[in-house]
Amino acid sequence: MEVMEAPMGRREKRKQELQGRIEEAAYELFKHNGIEETSIEQICVKADVARRTFYGHFSNKHALLGRMGISRMYSQSEPMLRELMANHGSTRARLQAMIDYIESNFATYQEVDRQLFLMAPLVFAQDKEQQRTIGMSAIEGFKQLFTAGLEAGDVRTEFSAEILATMVVGTLNTLTISWSMDSSYPVFARLEEARIMFDRLICET
Repeated sequence: MEVMEAPMGRREKRKQELQGRIEEAAYELFKHNGIEETSIEQICVKADVARRTFYGHFSNKHALLGRMGISRMYSQSEPMLRELMANHGSTRARLQAMIDYIESNFATYQEVDRQLFLMAPLVFAQDKEQQRTIGMSAIEGFKQLFTAGLEAGDVRTEFSAEILATMVVGTLNTLTISWSMDSSYPVFARLEEARIMFDRLICET
């Protein structure tokens, strides 16, 4: 039975809207002016918020950068998985579409995205609980995908859905961080290798 999410309170909704506005304004400024050259004051002006509103959401610019890195790195996982489950009928098709989806995102990333992604592990190092929560959420999503595949009979039975999910999430995280650390990293070639690996290790022939 589908679990219904509790409706978001007005205050929480307003908080998320303001936070999103600040992050969107900051991203545009970072993209055009550079991260170091962009001030909190400029972000507040572009987002049309007071400085006290900014500091109500972020303790400083470093905290904003970390939050943006986490958001851009992990926020697409849930909508991607929903799309895969809704629009593709087999595990093989879902994994193929997943690689296509990720490659299309990488094709749009810019230097500012690489810098933001590098901030995510730094924030995680300071907040182990957040690291655990986000990591487990990603693994749980893929676990559900592979559990559905096991039930349909199109996923190999040598490994559990959980260990398959851990492998996929770990691989994708490693590729993303490698690309973030090295602008010459051949991320598209590695994603194509991952496409083949996932197919051979996970899908029934």
